[in-house]
Amino acid sequence: MPVRPLLAAALCSAALLCAAVAPATAAPATAGPGESVTVDPTGRLAPDGTVTLSGTYTCAGGTGPVFISSSLSQDSPNHRHGIGGTQAVCDGAEHRWENTGKVTSEKLAPGAAHVEATITELSPSGGLPLPSFHAVDQQDITLTRA
Repeated sequence: MPVRPLLAAALCSAALLCAAVAPATAAPATAGPGESVTVDPTGRLAPDGTVTLSGTYTCAGGTGPVFISSSLSQDSPNHRHGIGGTQAVCDGAEHRWENTGKVTSEKLAPGAAHVEATITELSPSGGLPLPSFHAVDQQDITLTRA
């Protein structure tokens, strides 16, 4: 199959997803009954820029793939770095999560930082998986040298 039609289909799908998600991301996610995500008060920063964040989560009733995502900001709350993603098990029990990612666009330093962690499910909706949010937590943390 030619590449151009595949690229066009992928771009259209991405545009539809962005349009569908934009209003949902403007409002903060609220946790369902018995669902939560926490962020540990300390994160690790390796000399090569790799950041490790962790915490706990509880979720239930996922019908599609569920992930724990995390982002970190330091200096500017408007400039966030996505730090990995972990697949979640939504069985109602408390589990640990740990995300690792390398930040290359900005020099991070040990010290104060802000983390947001979110439990997101990709729910099938008319053939297109759309995100639905189970819980979110924001936490000021301390980055320490790994």
